[in-house]
Amino acid sequence: MNDELGNPLGEHHAATQLATFLEQYPHALVLTGAGLSTASGIPDYRDRDGVRRGRLPIQGPEFRRDPAIQRRYWARSMVGWRMMSGAAPNAGHRALAALGADNRIGSILTQNVDGLHTQAGSRDVLELHGNIHHVTCLGCGANFTRAALQVQLEADNPGLRQVLAQPLPDGDAEIDPDAVTGFTAPACVHCGGMLMPDVVFFGDNVPAARTAAALARMEAADSLVVVGSSLMVYSGFRFCRLAEAAGKPIAALNLGRTRADDMLALKIEASAERVLPIVAGLLTT
Repeated sequence: MNDELGNPLGEHHAATQLATFLEQYPHALVLTGAGLSTASGIPDYRDRDGVRRGRLPIQGPEFRRDPAIQRRYWARSMVGWRMMSGAAPNAGHRALAALGADNRIGSILTQNVDGLHTQAGSRDVLELHGNIHHVTCLGCGANFTRAALQVQLEADNPGLRQVLAQPLPDGDAEIDPDAVTGFTAPACVHCGGMLMPDVVFFGDNVPAARTAAALARMEAADSLVVVGSSLMVYSGFRFCRLAEAAGKPIAALNLGRTRADDMLALKIEASAERVLPIVAGLLTT
């Protein structure tokens, strides 16, 4: 059965529960993960049980010391960039932007690197793991846009321009290992230094200043709302531990289990893309 707007009644009930939570706690820190962006066509890392899919990701220390790993990363990224660059905010991102504009939530802290919250219009967003749309030179510190770098990659590696591949999380793609042979990795146009996406790789730490800013947002919040994250990565789960220690209630909107299920005051297993717009409709003017 559907409500008068055509939404399944189960989703409307879930949205009403979350809206009630936000009315009671209007300064929630909203922590978002990959599950929010799947409706934008960006694959996530884990299944509904929180188990990681596919191969282990490239580790930051490995990337920095091994030119072969750098070539592999940039070859796959060159092919996967078409999907990532074309991704647009979905209804869940837009609903969070509307809730923020109406002061129904506090800050957004995202584990995602896709930049979709800002594209959707959210203003108070802290990207915990960085932003895939930016690239930094580890030699001279120069910054570049990922879109501009794509032009260089395609000019230097024309054989990969038309390659089709299975998209993977965060702009990665599954390509034939032989395609990496002879691939020309990008270098800084200013100093010839190593280029690295401005994201926190697995095996690396979130920068101290960014961590401090995130902790300050948690301290200022009256609650925590988790959207689309299994919380299996500690950099996200730690905010549940902090909220619990401070006596701040935690709500989660996620398809599948989370690492913090035993801490939750409210658990909703439903699509963020479908539930959040209903919540926004209930709370915003």
